[in-house]
Order: sequence, then structure tokens, then C-alpha cells
Amino acid sequence: MDMDWLKGLIKLVEESGVDALDIELVGSELGDPTRVRIRKSPRVTAAAGVASPIAGSVPGPQAGAPQADSAASDAAPSEMLFEVLSPMVGTFYRAAAVGADPFVSVGDRVEAGQTLCILEAMKLMNELQSDIAGVVREISAENAEPVEFGELLFRIEPG
Repeated sequence: MDMDWLKGLIKLVEESGVDALDIELVGSELGDPTRVRIRKSPRVTAAAGVASPIAGSVPGPQAGAPQADSAASDAAPSEMLFEVLSPMVGTFYRAAAVGADPFVSVGDRVEAGQTLCILEAMKLMNELQSDIAGVVREISAENAEPVEFGELLFRIEPG
């Protein structure tokens, strides 16, 4: 196999948005049947992250219920969580393979750039990476289940 040709293919894939390239040459002047598979997973970051207050044990006002005074709202936790939303429609995977440990679990400390999950869209596996450092407080999606664009996937406590 011509290594310069193979290096050229690798460079072409690196410079493009292509995630996989399969080539099979049979009965060519290269001699024996050849099969080449080059794969790359592009970095995907959260499309939207929103810091939002978590209501905790103090529920919001109910329709038709009398409004509470400001003392009740002061009792709500002031904790702010960063919401990681799905940047695409796809299938949510907590681990790289069936039976593998999940990338993160509730209570895990994550760093900015750390992989949180994989989102599969049109047979392309895209790693979703954290935009912030902090502690995972909630995982809202179920493993191997479809997610929508903008759907809440994780809540992370910054810090």
C-alpha cells in the first residue's frame, strides 16, 4: 500500500467534516484486495449553556394559590447550575461502548473540555464536551434514548 496515498487520505479527512471514510480496492494494480477505514470524531460542545436557579424544596406559586411573601422566596437555594443542552437531534450515549463505564456520573467532578457523553446523529458519533469545570449534579437523558435539539442533558455546578 502506498503510504503517501494513505497519508493524503488522512489529511483530507482531518481537514473536512467527514467522520469516516471507507475504501475497498479489489483486483487493482495494488495487488491484493485492500481495505482502508479512517475515522475521526469531531469535537462538539454544548450549543447552549444556561445558568439557572434551582428551586430546591420551595415550589413556585401554584395557579390560584395566594402569593407568598418575599421571606419564602429568600428561603430558596441560591445555588446556580449550568445546564448543558443537546446541540443536535440524535441518540444519547453515556459510555463509549456497551458495557463500558460511563463518561460521567452524578457527583463526578468534570473539567472544561472533558467528554460528557456521545451523541449519535446520522451514524456519526459526536463527543459532547463540557464548557465548564464543576460537579455533575443531574443527568436528565436516558442512555441509548433519542434526544431533541435544545433538550436538557446535564446540570453542572460550576466551581
